[in-house]
Order: sequence, then C-alpha cells, then structure tokens
Amino acid sequence: MSGLASRLYRGDAGLRIIPRRKLWFSIAGGLALFAVLSFAIQGFHLGIEFRGGNEFQIPTSVGTMDRAEEAVADALGDVSSDEPLTVVSTQQVGDTTYLVRTMELGQQEATDVQNAVAQELGVTPQEISTNRVSGAWGAQVTERALLGLVIFLVLVTGYLVLRFEARMAIAAVTSLLFNLLLTAGVYSAVGFEVTPSTIIGFLTILGFALYDVVVVFDKIQENTRGITAGSTQTYGEAANLAINQTLMRSINTSVVALLPVGGLLFIGAGLLGAGTLKDLGLVLFVGMATAFFTSIFLATPLLVTLKQQDPRIKSHTQRVLARRAGGGTGTSRRTPATRRAGGAAARPEGEEPETDAEPAAAQPARAQSAALAGSAPKVGARPGKRSGGGRGGRSGGNRPGGKRR
Repeated sequence: MSGLASRLYRGDAGLRIIPRRKLWFSIAGGLALFAVLSFAIQGFHLGIEFRGGNEFQIPTSVGTMDRAEEAVADALGDVSSDEPLTVVSTQQVGDTTYLVRTMELGQQEATDVQNAVAQELGVTPQEISTNRVSGAWGAQVTERALLGLVIFLVLVTGYLVLRFEARMAIAAVTSLLFNLLLTAGVYSAVGFEVTPSTIIGFLTILGFALYDVVVVFDKIQENTRGITAGSTQTYGEAANLAINQTLMRSINTSVVALLPVGGLLFIGAGLLGAGTLKDLGLVLFVGMATAFFTSIFLATPLLVTLKQQDPRIKSHTQRVLARRAGGGTGTSRRTPATRRAGGAAARPEGEEPETDAEPAAAQPARAQSAALAGSAPKVGARPGKRSGGGRGGRSGGNRPGGKRR
C-alpha cells in the first residue's frame, strides 16, 4: 500500500480521472436522476415529529414486538374514525420497552387504545404510557434546518472565494448539493423514517464533504500556481496529478470515517436492533461515501471544465498542445509521471493523444535541411580551402626549412 501511495504521489500510477470526466458526469447525472425518481415515486416516510401522531410505550415483558404491534393495530381498528387509523412504525428501545407509533389520535381515542392494548396483552393500563406529538414541532425543526443550510452554504461560498477563487467555489458548492441530493435519494428509496436525527445527519455530512473537497483543491492550487508561464503541462494535467497525489489520503480518511458509522448502522441497528440509530447511521454512511465520490469524480472534473472557459487557461492549453504537435524542444518534453498521470487531460475531444515524436510529414523536410547544413562551408573557412590543418595542408603555419615569412 505504501508503494502504491508513492506511485500515486509521483503520478506514476497514471489514474486518468480528468480525461474521463464525461464518464463521471454521466454517472453523476444518472445518480441524480435516480434520486429525483425516488422522491417522485417513493417519497419520504415522515416520522410523527413532522406530521404528528401518538406514541405507545409497551413493556417487553408482554412478549415479542410483533405481538405488541398487532395489539395496537387491533385496538386502532376498533376506534371509530373518519379515516382508517394505522400503526406508523414499531421499534425496540433498550431492553425494556417497545415503542409503537400511530397516526394522530384524539385524547379519548388514545385512552381507548391504551385500555384495549392493556387488556389484550394482560397488563394494567398504567404499564402502557402514551404520548402525543404535534407536527408543528417538526415543521419548526425543518425550518431551522433549512435556514442553517442556507447560512452554511453562504459562508462556505465566501470562504472558498477568498481562499481559492470563484470557479473553485462553484465546483465545491455544486458537489455539496449533489451530495445532499444523492443521500436524500437513498434515504427515500430505503424508506426509513425522517426524524430529527436525520436532519442532524444531513447537516453533519456537509462538513465532511467540504473537508475532502478543500484538500483536493488545495493541492490543485499548489500544482497550478504560475502554470501559464510554462508550456510543459496543461491545467487539466496538473489537476489530474493533484487527484493522484491526494487519492490515498481521501481513501484513508473515508475508510476511517466509514468504519465506525458502518458499525453503528449495520451492527447497532441491524444486528442489535437499536432502531433509534438507523436513521442517523444511514445518513452518515451514505453521505460520507458520496463525499469521496464527489470530491474526486465530480468537483475536480467540474473545476477543470470551468477553468477551460478562462481565456488564459484555454490559450495556455492550446499552446502546450501545439508545442507537442510540432515536436517541441527538450524543455517541452513531458516526464513519465506527467504522461501517465494526465497526458491527455486537456486534449480537445476527438483529437489523437499527444506524443513527443515528430510528425511523419515533417521528417523529409527536416532530412533535407540537415543535408544542406552538412554540405555548407563552416564558419571561418576561406573559399577554396579546406577548413582543417592550416593552409595547403601545412601544419603550424611554417615553411619547409623552418623559415618564417
């Protein structure tokens, strides 16, 4: 693994992320479409904190959770109401209590259900507690959460503009919004209840996603500082190299963060039945996994696409490609790391890969020029005389006999 990290940092691994940015944009578009369809078809399963309802806490001594839920459902069926009353959700809280949530009931209806459940399960009504939750509280929580989200995005945008530039801020905020959209889509498709813990989880993943993007963008800024002054590397190639250099850090950060969250979700909620943790665990797990994807495969390719609209960067890219197409000089040759890590990053679509070899059409002209250069007299030689060994083949400039002129 350490060898792979070194090769990634040097660019020898040659992971071509930027040259394939159309593929990543297509994948991101497909995932966004999945999320929108999930919203339209499945919707969100709102908890009683958001739509109002009643809670019945039943001791686990009555038997299984299914038995407790069935008793409440039967009691609701006996209540006369304009619309059918159903059980919304059932979960076990700790080792002593089943929590059964129903649609919103009146005070007398809740008392009737409490007495009927107690009689069905063979306990006293005092052992079953009931609580009514108003949907107004959930609406207030949602309003405050949306306000916090807007303030967060405004502050983040301002920071990124000051720390980096406007195009980086646009790419980063777009990746954050995509992160929220995809996480919400998965949550909707799974069908977990939306609770206050879910809202907290959504706000939490924003910080993690922002951290990952800032790490990558900081390396891009380092690699591209003063890049237009040279002609050996395009902006896309430098950005691709930055992704290679930060990829191992992003992987390590994501794995370390996902392990405890995965334990919370799959072990705590799945195996141990801690139902109160599954809503928070699912949001954190999906959001952190999506943050890794967006920082590498969406934010940076989007940044390169936006930078290509900059006349300075566009002109520099054309100059680099033209220099390579013309054969260039020794100073324009790319290193092996540059060729592998991002050699075709900024190449226009449909253009053949750049190489350092001379075009075949230019070779005859170059050979003819070399022949003419070899037959021409050297600088400093007299007409009709050979250029080496002194005049007339004599060495040292002396006449025979040792006399001088």
